[in-house]
Amino acid sequence: MSQVTITLPDGSERRVPAGTPVTDFAKEALPGGVVRRALAAYVDDALVDLSFPLTANARLRIVTPDGPDALALYRHSTAHLLAAAVTQLFPNAQCGIGPATADGFFYDFVVDRPFVPEDLERIEARMKELASQDLPYERQSWDRNEAIDFFTTRGEPLKVQLIQEKTEGQSHVSCYTIKDRDTFVDFCLGPHVPSTSKLKAFKVLNASNAYWKGDAQGTPMQRIYGTAFFKEDDLKQHMLRFEEAKKRDHRRLGKDLGLFTFHPWAPGAAFWLGKGTTLYHTLANYMREVLFPAGYSEVKTPLIYNKTLWETSGHWQHYRQNMFLVEGRTETTSEPSDATHMGVKAMNCPGHMLVFGSETRSYRDLPLRLHEQTPLHRNEASGVLAGLTRVRQFSQDDAHCFVMESQIGEEVERLLRLVQRVYGDFGLAYEVKLSTRPAEFLGEKATWDHAEAELTRALQATGTTYRVDEGDGAFYGPKIDFDVTDAIGRKWQCATIQLDYQMPQRFGLKYVGPDNQEHQPVVIHRAIFGSFERFIAMLIEHYAGAFPLWLAPVQMAVLPLADRHLEWAETVRARLAEAGFRVQVDGRVEKIGYKIREAQLQKVPYMLVLGDRETAEQTVAVRSRTGGDQGARALEDFLTAARDEVLSRR
Repeated sequence: MSQVTITLPDGSERRVPAGTPVTDFAKEALPGGVVRRALAAYVDDALVDLSFPLTANARLRIVTPDGPDALALYRHSTAHLLAAAVTQLFPNAQCGIGPATADGFFYDFVVDRPFVPEDLERIEARMKELASQDLPYERQSWDRNEAIDFFTTRGEPLKVQLIQEKTEGQSHVSCYTIKDRDTFVDFCLGPHVPSTSKLKAFKVLNASNAYWKGDAQGTPMQRIYGTAFFKEDDLKQHMLRFEEAKKRDHRRLGKDLGLFTFHPWAPGAAFWLGKGTTLYHTLANYMREVLFPAGYSEVKTPLIYNKTLWETSGHWQHYRQNMFLVEGRTETTSEPSDATHMGVKAMNCPGHMLVFGSETRSYRDLPLRLHEQTPLHRNEASGVLAGLTRVRQFSQDDAHCFVMESQIGEEVERLLRLVQRVYGDFGLAYEVKLSTRPAEFLGEKATWDHAEAELTRALQATGTTYRVDEGDGAFYGPKIDFDVTDAIGRKWQCATIQLDYQMPQRFGLKYVGPDNQEHQPVVIHRAIFGSFERFIAMLIEHYAGAFPLWLAPVQMAVLPLADRHLEWAETVRARLAEAGFRVQVDGRVEKIGYKIREAQLQKVPYMLVLGDRETAEQTVAVRSRTGGDQGARALEDFLTAARDEVLSRR
């Protein structure tokens, strides 16, 4: 039998018979502790099962629970365990897909009725029963036609569709069983853990409606979410965060606090109520206050453009399916013509290209910084809409900075300091990543090298800690992304700074340089909030609806004890409103304890209680949302302290 040479991470080599499974090699060549903890392996750069045969010389690294890829593999295997439990308890269920996610896993099913909490309890119990039986996960290579016939006979048309789409031109497909075909089988590339006994700490969380491939026109499905960890303590900690996240869910708090609502007649578009509109405008005006001193000009561009614009930008060819299209009419006929096909604006950048090109530009005009907050529309599939985090109508704190190539580093440095300032005002921690040239890119390699060097220099000049994501840039330029961490440790992708050489070229943009020759500008796409909708969702959950004073839609509630105190209450309200505060008077005939509780539930930062003494002495009894009774104070003293709190954005 021929021999193959296997190289271990420490550089040592072992020779074994060709065809030796990874698990047998590990038992012979590695310490027992590593073998007991082994989940899978890397053979060269491929992640494989422990049963994988070593048929050629290769590098080998065993994947154990402390490895960077281990948790995703573990969760994917737990998703298969979930599917096995569901198909045993609900024999008519059809399986969709079941991937690992950042927080756990999910699996989609076609079932006769929606899952209820009692179903989820039974499913989790069956999963634990299967895990305790130490059932093997086995990869099997099936003839493609055999696999199609098998899943067709089982009444699994979605699996048949997946096989046909993903294995076209192949003679064999990869399927995984748990124990055997009767217990559970799935079309899957894997890999998986060696047996169900490896799966210790998992939890079935909830179920929701879903659609096949996220398409509302597709098959309706039920999606079961779960999570899994290697240690029970990690699972417990995650569940504590999960329960806290439910309390902070922006959809619930948005309703309870009267911020926004949704209606099925306008799917994916929020109805901003009075307090929500106030919050929206507060953020929009805050951004203007930050940007105008930094040299930005606010513009407003059209909401609907002729398709020629989108053809020029490239969106008609590559993004049309995500746009809302409108058919115009000519003056001479009611029928649409090619010239009257229109697209609703999905992003601001093409319009800003037209603004730049609307007049002759000199190098003295650069950098030219254009800012816009008008609504955008994207035709997201209904199956992926989720509160404010995935919508069809939204606005961005969007800007495009047109610069000379020599200005890239300095401008990016300014942008980084701007992002640092904004996130500092909100008390938000963040991580930064630099994404570099992908395998397929437009432009010259030397141009990319220069752009990446300028971004790196700017990051270093601002003292920004960052990681590099090799090859993850957009096809038209490198970028810097910011992941914000909220109060319970979840990450939200928000700010982005992206270089673009291609769109100025597509629109033929020029400026006259100091050499009196025409040159092409570079555009920097940038947003700090991202979309207002998603940023507000994050803020609601970060603050659990208890916004700091400067952001709170209602900053103060004036609470008179009786009707005879209403005149002083109105005087207090008028003085505070005159100073720029958002104030409400609760003049209802209710006990003061009830009014205080109502203000607390609405998360109003300050309550000003007014009785006989306060009215006579022209003072206010201050209650803080977090600190309780603060005692009586002169109105002007309270106003000064509140103004300082707003200005410092504490």
